[in-house]
Amino acid sequence: MRSIFIKEINSFFSSIVGYVAIMIFLIACGLFLWIIPDTSILGYGYATLDRYFSMAPWLLMLLIPAVTMRSFADEFRGGTIEWLSTKPLRDYDIILGKYFASLALVLFALLPTLIYVVTINNLSAVENNIDTGGIAGSYIGLIFLAASYTAVGVFCSSITSNQIVAFLVALFACYILYSGFEALSKIPAFTAGIDYYLSMAGMSFHYESISRGVVDTRDVIYFISIIILFVSLTRLSLGRRTWDTAKQD
Repeated sequence: MRSIFIKEINSFFSSIVGYVAIMIFLIACGLFLWIIPDTSILGYGYATLDRYFSMAPWLLMLLIPAVTMRSFADEFRGGTIEWLSTKPLRDYDIILGKYFASLALVLFALLPTLIYVVTINNLSAVENNIDTGGIAGSYIGLIFLAASYTAVGVFCSSITSNQIVAFLVALFACYILYSGFEALSKIPAFTAGIDYYLSMAGMSFHYESISRGVVDTRDVIYFISIIILFVSLTRLSLGRRTWDTAKQD
């Protein structure tokens, strides 16, 4: 797994893809939070990062599929997946190596946003008066959300050899898992108690719960379950493709 992880990290930063993805994410964050009047923190009047944490899931929804779309699609297109299969590596070593490499790149993109905490603290009328517990909880929630998005993106990359298709499928899947269940819960037909459980099935419910500053075990288990589910689905998808290739040979 370590060799796959290092290979993927080197691949990201030896091409322009990794730099462009991180740059676009940070520029978008900067524009929405400090420049565009409708979403600017400066025009909000309160020393809080609530606007950043409400916007970040949507920006990550674009960033992460762009990072993960090449994970397996590129291997299938170039025919190097057969070469990887001949190495003394288990399928889970390959999958987790690619998964953690993609997640590391995403976390690297989130790291510079910590400067927003310092900036907000300096802008506050009362020094050291920001809600550090809420901000810490929101970052923890954001990390869990990014880890779940990454697992979804890697799986979507394993079902196609076309990077654009992998990006679009991952984008749609992340949207459904984050916001789709919440939208379904608001349909009048589901307001007889089912709406709450439908809402609980979505990532936004658990992300917002952690963002309040209280890390609930149920929310952590939910995100870990999503990650395990999609890593397992990636294993099944990879195994099916390997079996199909063996039958053709």
